[in-house]
Amino acid sequence: MSLLHLPTQTHKRRKLVVEEGVSRLVEKYWFQRYDLFSRYDEGIKMDEQGWYSVTPEQIAIKQAKRCQNATVVIDCFAGVGGNAIQFASLCYHVVAIEIDPLKVDMAINNARIYGVEDYIDFVVGDFFQLAPSLKGDIVFPSPPWGGPSYRRVEKFTLDLLKPKDGYAIFQAAQAITPNIIMFLPRNVDLHQVEELCWLSSPPLEFEIEENYVQRHLKGVTVYFGGAAASHCGPS
Repeated sequence: MSLLHLPTQTHKRRKLVVEEGVSRLVEKYWFQRYDLFSRYDEGIKMDEQGWYSVTPEQIAIKQAKRCQNATVVIDCFAGVGGNAIQFASLCYHVVAIEIDPLKVDMAINNARIYGVEDYIDFVVGDFFQLAPSLKGDIVFPSPPWGGPSYRRVEKFTLDLLKPKDGYAIFQAAQAITPNIIMFLPRNVDLHQVEELCWLSSPPLEFEIEENYVQRHLKGVTVYFGGAAASHCGPS
């Protein structure tokens, strides 16, 4: 008799997740929620895109520690605030730009939970339009990867990034500072990533770091210019 009840139990479990505001598309990310935000149970808010776009917390912490000499960090595609929170946790002043006002509201809520909202200026706007007027020590352009489908591509090329290709994103960031940190898919074309260095004269130094969470490769972080290891102290 117990076997007859298993489908019903599974259905109820899935229904509970949906009622929490999580679609089946991102259900697997819900089970990783504490990897995304360790304080998730305190009221963290995310939309569907946020679930699969936010940088896992331990990776965001590691990225933030590489900005030791920075005063101002510009988060170009802030989403629901995962990276901005960790930059601000190390007392950097963060300019967090996001074109979606609903995501900005969620990011503000999440920053309050971590107690760092006073270190972040949230801006609703288009990074490409704002870039010419921005000043900062580190630029963090972690653009959307196009959703979970990126994993089905054998070699993720920079033209698949959104809202513009990786070359355009990098050039906009480089106009602010050569000290750039990019978080990219684990299957990104590394030859194209290296090409980004040659958009500067002289070419920028760079470092590629694989990022793991619980032994699973989640992405790669590329550090350019002063953010590369040769310019940083111990992390």
